[in-house]
Amino acid sequence: MKEDCKTISTAFKEQGWNKPASQYESYFLEQTEGTRKVLIAEYNNLFAGYLTIRWKSDYEPFFSARIPEIVDLNVLMKYRKNGIATALMDEAETIVSEKYNCIGIGFGLMSDYGAAQRLYVKRGYIPDGLGISQNGKFLTYGDQMTVDDDVALYLTKIL
Repeated sequence: MKEDCKTISTAFKEQGWNKPASQYESYFLEQTEGTRKVLIAEYNNLFAGYLTIRWKSDYEPFFSARIPEIVDLNVLMKYRKNGIATALMDEAETIVSEKYNCIGIGFGLMSDYGAAQRLYVKRGYIPDGLGISQNGKFLTYGDQMTVDDDVALYLTKIL
């Protein structure tokens, strides 16, 4: 709901992450337009995390193949290791499986994404075989780049 945007932004700000309310207002608008589905998790009746599904991915190979993409899975640090990310992923896969037989996800390659990387592999996601990309450009042997959050590997799972 639109009133949740400030709550979510504040919760992440309290743990030192800059996630402005405008980001969630945009997600809310996209959900009302039908281009994104937003799932919100609570723990003991308090906001704990969220996940969004983009029905038409910005990642070209998923877009072309009509593979919905899980985008922006985040669980507050104080609620991690309580099964929240797993519950969000379960629900996302159930929702997507009602209309599609495949789902995609991308993740950063930095150690900050280590828990997510392990979670996705354990859930049966496999690399799409196209290598790593940065800002939509596939990297090839000999490319030089700045390693940041935009360097990603994409995976899919048959549902």
